[in-house]
Amino acid sequence: MKRLFAVLAAVAVLVAVPAGAATAAPGGPTQLNAADMLLLNGVRQAGLWEIPAGQMAATRGGSAQVRKVGQMIADQHVELDRLVVDAANKLGATIPATPTTQQQGWLTEMQNNRGRQFDQIFVTRLRNAHGKIFPVIGAVRAATRDPIVRELADQANTFVMNHMKMLESTGLVRYEMLAPAALPAAQDTSGLALARANTGVTPPVEPAILWVVLAAMVALGVGTGIRLYVRTRS
Repeated sequence: MKRLFAVLAAVAVLVAVPAGAATAAPGGPTQLNAADMLLLNGVRQAGLWEIPAGQMAATRGGSAQVRKVGQMIADQHVELDRLVVDAANKLGATIPATPTTQQQGWLTEMQNNRGRQFDQIFVTRLRNAHGKIFPVIGAVRAATRDPIVRELADQANTFVMNHMKMLESTGLVRYEMLAPAALPAAQDTSGLALARANTGVTPPVEPAILWVVLAAMVALGVGTGIRLYVRTRS
């Protein structure tokens, strides 16, 4: 009977803890989820193309303001890149080493233009990119469980906010062409959704299956207990 109840207790624990939930050893680092990695990768990826873009603007810009903004953004992204690489090293996370194909295309587009045309492409591409990473930073900052990721989000938030203001100071931002704000879908608070949100992966076993297993084990335990009771009384 003791063995039976031990098995039942173990199954109950498996069901009570959401499958795939992030766990951490006492005093150890929190397991990174998909949102944490999205921030690390996004910040790193931004620096890989915005540093050379800013450097190009510093030399190819048609206006003094674009050249000034380009140099400042390039210099500050060097610092932000150092911060994200340092955070990734502390967390043992692997981050990108090259720009995406799309980002490489933007750099090629800039290389093929000069003067006022370059200025417009530079400001448009970078302002759109900063507008996309900005809400990601806020979402991760609000929910991450890792202190290193939280600190990086704070740092990235300051850099990105300043860069948007710098780009807007050129007078070339076409606000009517910016992508509309992406509102989140209605929140799903089911156990399965929470597990996915916490870990960034789909749990390997559906909770309903675990409940069926638990019910079967309880029924087996009750039946065995009744038979043992009858034998001891006879």
